[in-house]
Formats: sequence, structure tokens, C-alpha cells
Amino acid sequence: MTTTIAAADSLNDILCNQRNAFIRDGAPTLAQRRADLKKFKSAMISKRKEIEDAVNADFGHRSRHETAIVEMVGVIEGIRYLDRNLRKFMRPTRRHVALHMRFGKARVEYQPLGVVGVISPWNYPINLSLMPVVTAIAAGNRVMLKPSKFTPATNQVITTMLTGIFPKEQVAVVDGDGAAFSRLPFDHLVFTGSTTVGRAVMKAASENLVPVTLELGGKSPVIIARGYPLDKAASRIAFGKLLSAGQTCIAPDYALIHETEINAFIKAYDNSVKAAYPDGPAGNDYTSIINEQQYAMLKELLDDARAHGAQVIEVGNKPPNASSRPHTLPPTIVLGVTDDMRIANEEIFGPILPIIPYLSIEDAIAYVNMRPRPLALYYFGNDDENRRTVLSRTTSGNVTINGTFSHIAQDDLPFGGIGESGMGAYHGIEGFRTLSHAKGIYEQGRWNGMDLFRAPFGNLTDKVIKFFLR
Repeated sequence: MTTTIAAADSLNDILCNQRNAFIRDGAPTLAQRRADLKKFKSAMISKRKEIEDAVNADFGHRSRHETAIVEMVGVIEGIRYLDRNLRKFMRPTRRHVALHMRFGKARVEYQPLGVVGVISPWNYPINLSLMPVVTAIAAGNRVMLKPSKFTPATNQVITTMLTGIFPKEQVAVVDGDGAAFSRLPFDHLVFTGSTTVGRAVMKAASENLVPVTLELGGKSPVIIARGYPLDKAASRIAFGKLLSAGQTCIAPDYALIHETEINAFIKAYDNSVKAAYPDGPAGNDYTSIINEQQYAMLKELLDDARAHGAQVIEVGNKPPNASSRPHTLPPTIVLGVTDDMRIANEEIFGPILPIIPYLSIEDAIAYVNMRPRPLALYYFGNDDENRRTVLSRTTSGNVTINGTFSHIAQDDLPFGGIGESGMGAYHGIEGFRTLSHAKGIYEQGRWNGMDLFRAPFGNLTDKVIKFFLR
């Protein structure tokens, strides 16, 4: 980064300057917010190659097409969505007025919170850093962004880009101590990362009663209904599992497949991986694991599974070629998974797909419900009773039916987890409202029914009370 900020006092100074500027200038107008979004979009597009090169450098190898599609397109489409809907989102909403106050008017106005803190992860260092920033700006806030220390090249591009279009009192990029950042008295804090760190962030934020949005993760299941075309399911699961080599919070973590169809699915999945990555894990389209630390964790999961009797199968073309590129893991299937294995309990965050057999759809649902609520759930099956049962009896952040990932690309849908996969949501109007204060306003009319409830009380008061308590 261009500036290293480690001291809590320095972070406090930035926060104070942003808050003072917010108080001085007030809420930005619709025109100002749209102008900021336009500048943001233009700056991102102009830095496309720099962004792709930086993300590639941080990962060791990251497909430039993946970076363009998931990082760039995701944010640019989010900006377009917000710009298109901002007037509607900012408009006050009329609310119902109580019977005895009908001469008055009630409405909700959405005003900026003030200063929003954003802590972003390494796995999608552009999208998961900038989409919360864009949403905060659209809602009229100032922003302090702390990206991951694991993506220094990308952070440098982000810093250069944002300092080129916004003054520090509006948007500031900082590094340093994440714990100190979490303890700052923001008006709202958005954290994306692991459940373990999310707990620490929430605890730190609670010292100042800072409301938090936690976008965490967990083990997002895939359920394939018996009889669903396995070639189609395998192709779409391979896309979701192997995008960025599985380093995605909503990647399919494991697949629940009817026990009679497991062998056929493995064959279909192997064919799908070969079609998607004809040059194997050393090809340009296949992404490396971010660093040796994450790579070692994935290897430990596989070693632990083997030690407990699991069968580990590498699939696709030329899996041994993965060793020719640093911290690269080939697409892998794991069979015979049991609850005493780490791979059954920890979020995988890599190109490893455990397959769990089931006998009935009730068994699959029970398996999901015995575990913490996931950030996403994927179901492949017809529009029938089984589909409706899965949707009604499981609880997850979001769902894609007969596909993977697609819900995240719907800008008008909220995105967020539940339970151990997170709390709160952004994207859609929910994102705008998460980072806004919904101020309820009542304008007293000429006549006020509340006068009937004032002392001195008498027979009329008793009659009015009796009317309302009928």
C-alpha cells in the first residue's frame, strides 16, 4: 500500500476526520452519489489490466477471465444496479397512520449512517472489498476499507484507484491491526471472512455497540434428486466448485447424491472437469491456491480423510501436473466421508468435493439440518414435492435451484448468511437499507386524537379505551 497505518491513533484520526466531514457536509444528494458511482465505474474499467495482473500475482496464478467475470463484472453490474435504483431507494416511504391520529402523516426517510468500516477477505479481493464500499457510497456514507494482508498487489491497485477519485475524508484504505480496526466506533461495520474471525470482530465491535454485518461461510451443500440428469448437474457443480479453485464462500462444499447414482456422477463430474479444463490444473484457466499456508491446510484435510479410511480420487485431465505449479491442487473427489473426519466439519475452501450418499430425500435434509446453517444451498431436481420439501425444511443464506452460484449474480436479491454463516445482508435494496438509518417521522395534523387520552380522565376516556380494547 502507499501508506502503512498500524497505530490505533492514526485509525482514529481518519475516522474522526471522516465523521467531522460527514457532519459538516451532510448527506450527499442523489446527483452527488450518482456522480461518485460513475467515477467508481470508470476507474475500475480503466484499471482492468492492472487488476487482473495484481490478482494473478497475489494468487501465484489466477485466470484473468475469472477475475474479469467474478471480480470486475460483479462490481460493475452492482454499480449499474444501484445507479438505476438509487432514486427509488432514497425516496421516503409512506406508512400507515393509527386510527386516532388520521389527521397526521407518517413516513420513513432513509439517511446515511455516517462512517462505515469494511473488512474484506483475500479470496475475492476486488469484489468483496469494493462491493460493500460501493453500497456504502450509494447510501451516502463515508468509508474506511481494510483489505486482507494476503493480497498486497491487489491492495496497492485498490489504494491507488480510490485515492485517485475520492479524498481520504470520504474513502480511506488502511492496513495494520485488524483487531484495532474492529474496535473503532464506526456507525456500521461490514466483515467478510471466516466464522472464527467473525466472532472476534463482533466481540470487538460490541465494545462501542457498533452494528455489524457478518458475511461468513460454512459448508454449503448440494442435493441432487434421484433421476435428475447427472451430466447437467455435474457440469454446473464443477463450475461452482472449481471457480477460483473452490476458494469461494458459496462454493458447493459437499454433494448429497442418491447411493445408486454415485458412480455415474463421478464419471459425469470427471468428464465435466476435463471439458472445462482441457489442459488440466497447470492450464491458464485453472487457479492456484492463494498461498502455501492455505495449500497445506487443504493437504492436511485430505491426509486426515485418508487416515480415517476415505477414498481420495483426483479427476480431470493430467492431475499430476498440478505439482508443476506452486500451491496448486487438482480437482478431487472424496468418498467414504464420516463425521470424525475434519473434511466433514470444516469449510473446505478448495477444489475438493466430498460425496455423501443418501437413501431418501428426508435423509439428505436431515444431514444438512444436523449441521450449522450454510451460506448457500443448491438443489438439482424437478419442480415437485421433493423440491418444495427441501426449500421449506432447510434454512440457508440463499438458494440456487438447478445450478450453482447464480443467486449471487442477481443484484436485486439480498446476499447474506444466517447463524454461523453470518448475519445481515447487502446487495439489493437490503444492502442500501442495511447501510442507512430508517428514520420514522410523524407530522402532527391539525386535530390530534391523542388529546382524548390526556388527563384529566373521565367518562369519555373510559369510552375511548373501551373502543380500542374491544
